[in-house]
Amino acid sequence: MNRVATDLHFLPSLEFFAAVADAEEILLFPKDRYQRQSYLNRTKIRLANKVETLSIPIQGRRPRLPMDQIKIDHTQNWQAVHLRGLQSGYGKAPFFEFYFPYFEGIFESAEENLWDFNLSLLTMCLKLLRWPAKLTVFNGEQIPSDVIDIRAQIVPGRPFLDRNYYSPRPYTQLFGLDFEPNLSILDLLFCVGPESDHILRDSIKKH
Repeated sequence: MNRVATDLHFLPSLEFFAAVADAEEILLFPKDRYQRQSYLNRTKIRLANKVETLSIPIQGRRPRLPMDQIKIDHTQNWQAVHLRGLQSGYGKAPFFEFYFPYFEGIFESAEENLWDFNLSLLTMCLKLLRWPAKLTVFNGEQIPSDVIDIRAQIVPGRPFLDRNYYSPRPYTQLFGLDFEPNLSILDLLFCVGPESDHILRDSIKKH
């Protein structure tokens, strides 16, 4: 069985999905510490004239807490900002009307906990991709020896080209002539819909 241990990102990038594409089981770790400057609370989308980072505000300046204890800061109107950004960036995308309601409902749930919010989004992404991978929340200390551990590897500070997971397979995006690789999975779903699975599997870096 192909098993991968990974961080629980916010609407993960195409690199993330290329890295777990062959996994039959994805292990997630709620007791791992929250890391600043990570994809745990940020993702990238494409707008008409730029790539925009969507960030979820969290409570506390530098919380050194386990992931499942990180609380979302709902004093900021971030859900409306994110949903408006998605509608602005992808409202005319071919599959936006089909997929957007699934995510809109999760955003509007007012989830207090970053872990639970990200888990709901990842579960939905796998469902829409029709990937059968089992999500396992792992609370143990020792990771089984047959698990491929990619935690703390997919980070904003280093380009994806430095890693061995993702080799961009261009698809038709909404704006601009140049293809923008490795955006959020939403960019792919909204733009190509059912072709997403095929494109992701073509994007797995050949070793």
